[in-house]
Amino acid sequence: MTNFEVGIYTLADMGPDPLTGKAISAKQRMDEIVQAAQLADEAGLDIFGVGEHHRLDYVVSSPAVVLAAIAQVTKQIKLTSTTSVLSTLDPVRLFEDFASLDILSGGRAEILAGRGAFIESFPLFGYDLNDYNELFEEHMNLLLKANKNEVVSWNGKFRPSFQEGQIAPRPLQEQLPIWIGVGGTPDSAARAGRLGVGMALAILGGDPMRFKPLVDIYHEAGEQAGHHPDILKVAVTGHTYVGETTEKAKEEFYPYYSNYWNYISKQRGSYMRMSREDFEAAAAPSTALFVGSSDQVVEKILKQHELFGHTRFIAQVDIGGLPFDKVAKNIERIATEVMPKLKKYIGAEKAR
Repeated sequence: MTNFEVGIYTLADMGPDPLTGKAISAKQRMDEIVQAAQLADEAGLDIFGVGEHHRLDYVVSSPAVVLAAIAQVTKQIKLTSTTSVLSTLDPVRLFEDFASLDILSGGRAEILAGRGAFIESFPLFGYDLNDYNELFEEHMNLLLKANKNEVVSWNGKFRPSFQEGQIAPRPLQEQLPIWIGVGGTPDSAARAGRLGVGMALAILGGDPMRFKPLVDIYHEAGEQAGHHPDILKVAVTGHTYVGETTEKAKEEFYPYYSNYWNYISKQRGSYMRMSREDFEAAAAPSTALFVGSSDQVVEKILKQHELFGHTRFIAQVDIGGLPFDKVAKNIERIATEVMPKLKKYIGAEKAR
């Protein structure tokens, strides 16, 4: 059996169902996220992730709190943020929250830190958007220091200094696995490599080949910093919908995918309408949109594995107001059809 991992994640968006025009309540959305995690755990998936947003059209602002609830109703699945917006989080508080989650879950917690796609958290928590990059760098350094040491002294530009602070509790694992989410910035890929943490690529479509330079930059920076190649791990995340056939998958998913980009573009102050023709091009076999039959999705992931050598794939399965019965079926197909094929093919490749 190979160590290739397969999981799912949610950003907990609250979009209306485009077919009915109705949006579910925050309570129902939260309950369904917990239920999705239970399904994923029972089906044998490896990872479940929850993202952080600070907007009324998203239901999760504190992944650690939601994952702590999930920890109590799951047994095996790893629990990660996807992502924690580290630029505007206190890194000590973030570490302690996830260390607590690690204890509660029996050693299943991870942190995936990123700079975030939205900027609402900057004014909300009193940070200057002009410090976007410097904040992330400083907060990441403190997070890694807290992960390695029980007692920490700190002197930085943004976070108040402290001497011999006790960082408690300590996680059940020797250290929390920490990843950096990278959307397409070479500097972010180089940072992840330099710091010796995992790199999670958010590949939301287009030609996956355009991400190959980022993987190369990541490995080069890691090796130059003296990190062993074994700790330089790459993950791929992306929108995923698995259907009975590729045509059925596209037919079922198009209204929700189009709806998702419609309200995402409005959230960012623009407007985008995705036609069926646009969607067909976006879902073509050569692209990184994981929509199709299980064989089609497996083929896309394996092609990317040839490019990136990644050890983890995490599917975003519930976007655009997709109703829960379809989310549940998506999870089932990923677990029973996609994951076994991936582990078989990649395991056989490693055995050669």
